[in-house]
Formats: sequence, structure tokens, C-alpha cells
Amino acid sequence: MICLGINSFVFVAKKKNFLRLKTQYQTTQITIRTRSEVSLVYYYNKKMKGDGAGEIMLTSGASGRVTALFSIQVLKSFVMLVNAFILLLFFPFRGRKNEKVVRVPSGIVTWKSSVNAGVAVVDHEVALRRALAIRKVTDGGEVSRREYSLFVTPRGETMFTQSWTPKKVKTRALVVLLHGLNEHSGRDDEFAKQLNEHGYKVYGMDWVGHGGSDGLHAYVNSLDDAVTDAKAFIRHVLTENSGLPCFCFGHSTGGAIILKAALDPKIEKSIAGVVLTSPAVGVQPSHPIFLILAPVLSLLLPKFQLSAANKKGTPVSRDPAALIAKYSDPLVFTGSIRVRTGYEILRITSFLQRNARKLKVPFFVLHGTADTVTDPDATFKLYQEAPSEDKSIRLLPGCLHDLLFEPEREEIKKDIIDWLNSRV
Repeated sequence: MICLGINSFVFVAKKKNFLRLKTQYQTTQITIRTRSEVSLVYYYNKKMKGDGAGEIMLTSGASGRVTALFSIQVLKSFVMLVNAFILLLFFPFRGRKNEKVVRVPSGIVTWKSSVNAGVAVVDHEVALRRALAIRKVTDGGEVSRREYSLFVTPRGETMFTQSWTPKKVKTRALVVLLHGLNEHSGRDDEFAKQLNEHGYKVYGMDWVGHGGSDGLHAYVNSLDDAVTDAKAFIRHVLTENSGLPCFCFGHSTGGAIILKAALDPKIEKSIAGVVLTSPAVGVQPSHPIFLILAPVLSLLLPKFQLSAANKKGTPVSRDPAALIAKYSDPLVFTGSIRVRTGYEILRITSFLQRNARKLKVPFFVLHGTADTVTDPDATFKLYQEAPSEDKSIRLLPGCLHDLLFEPEREEIKKDIIDWLNSRV
């Protein structure tokens, strides 16, 4: 195919089957492409003299085919580049809204430990969520003593945490819970009380941007920060309960955070094992193009919300009552996923897939085969590749994402508790 250019010939050549071309055009561009790799590229500039015609020698592939300079793939790449460039132009003009703050007693809500004369300046949205999280921490009943506390991370952020302490039995081990994306630690209240019955003291932490913790709701600037916070919280729990074995439990993205923390040799040595439900070792983005655009969009429009993370999105349980309870919980984020958050999830899943062969901590992983949020195949691959000498997996046919809220929840919880009991 011949395409018009400016004062140049572009010739792609191999080494055989010479093709002789004659031309009388001063502004012609020719691209010759073969099945094999391009070996030579010649640039030829020619000025016409009188009636003479330029004559040059080219080589082509065996078929002698000439393909289009602008293929569909090239056009798609060009359009993506233009879109990114346009977004870049608008970047300097992004406005910032003045965020409202409220003043509350520092004993109830603190923000980044910035206390002035007994009063803390708190983001309005965080203050509302934290107050609600505190109200949800009610008496644990006859089985548990449920309490909340505020944990200041090494980064200076304040995380909302809570604990469930057994009342009737002696504490023999610890379990640190990390919830999934858009959720909060209070969602595991029922499971924590069941663990109490078996002698486990349970701790839960709302990681950054969730529940009663600092940060814009469901916005995660860096999951590495969440991993750092989780490691600091685990060390804090161990310090408070010296001599007791500690297990970690993580669901979905919380499972990914726990896994990355467990790859730290210091954490690996300090915990007795890890339990994972539907871990975010692999996820399927809403559209493949997001994989390409995510790095750029996460920088330009980090808080922009995509689709697929709300009430009308992917089903996570086959129990209608469980779905109603989840999406009517004001501490559960039901809006669309934010660009930066989605990109961070892609980053941590990629990291875990690359480092699966370093996972040595004992672990028990459970995943529903019908899960459309996180990938059960990626979980099985993690199980296969991990060199841990104590590892177990259970793939549950037909189960969806929220395993502890599926119809088979009691059987699943029993499997988890049995696994823990056999290692205490």
C-alpha cells in the first residue's frame, strides 16, 4: 500500500527477492513490511532534476506484500495516547474543594494525632464514620467483651480498631482480622464471637479509608501503607499479649494485605499461621483497557470513581438476607470503585503472583469456585507455588465471594476453627 508523505521514502527491506521501483513523485512515502522481522530501513530524499526519474533498489519478504502504515492496532494506540495527553492538559487546572472539619473531643476521635488543647481537628466525613463505628461497638453479650480503641500508625494516621475478649474461657491464642475492600471490622462480629467460644481473643482493624479509620471512604492511595499499618498493628497486638500464638485472618483485599505482610521475615517468624478467604491474589478488572490506563489515570484522576463496586454490581453472596444486611450497613461503601484504589489492587495482586514462591508461613485458604470478584484459579496457583510446608486449600463449588455470609457459612467457619485448633 502506498501512502503520501513529505520529501522522503521509507523502505523496509530484507535480503532477498529484489524489487525495483521507479518513481516520478517528489513527495511519496512507501512502507514495505514482510512476515519476518524488519532488518533494514532506508531513508531516501530525492530532488527531481529535469524529466529524470529516480531509481532505487529495495528488498522485500518472500511474499513481496506491502501492508498499511496505519493498522487498527496503531490507530488504537494513537487514540489512547491522545486521550492521555488531553487528561494531562487538564491536570494543572483540577480544583480542590475546601474540606469541612469538625471539632470533637480528642478522647473520642483523633486525626493524625494532632491534638491542640484537648481538641482535635478531624475531617468531617471521617468524624461521622468513626462516631458510627464507635456506636456499633456494643456489649459482646455473655460470650465476649467487645471494646474499641484508636491505633496511631507509624505514618501518623489513626486507625479504628476493636477487640473481642472471651468471657467464659481462658484465652489461648490470638486472631487478627482484616476485612475486605469497602467493608469494616465490625462485619466480622459474629465470627469473632464464635472464635471467642474456642478461646481466641480477636482483634480487628479498619484499614485506611475504611470504617472508622482516617482517609476518604474507600480511597486507598497506597496499599503498601495498609500493609505497613497491618504489620505495626500485629506487633502491637503481640506486645499486649506476650507469649500467646497469633494467627491472621484476611478476606479479599484484606487477605492480600495479610499475605504481603507475611512475606516480611519478621512478621513470618512472629505469627503462627494465616487463614484466607477469597484472597485478592488475582482479580478481573471491569474492562481490559483499565490495565493500560490505570497507571496514568491513578496519577491524574486518583479519586475518580469507576463502575462495578456498588449495590447493583457483582453478586457476592447467594443469601438475600446477607446481601440486604451488607448494603444497608452505612459503614459499607456502596459507591463505585475509585481509580487509585483499583490500581493499587492490581499492583498488590501482581506482587503476590510474582512472590508466591517466597510464602513460607503456614496457611489455609478457602475460595468459592463461582467467585467473580477475585480469581479462584490465582488462589490455587498460589497454593501450588508456595513452598510452605504447612498449607491447605479448600475450593467450594458454587460459592461466591463473601464466604462467611454464604448459606454454607457455618460449615466454612467450622473448617477454619478446626484448622486453628489443630495448631494451638
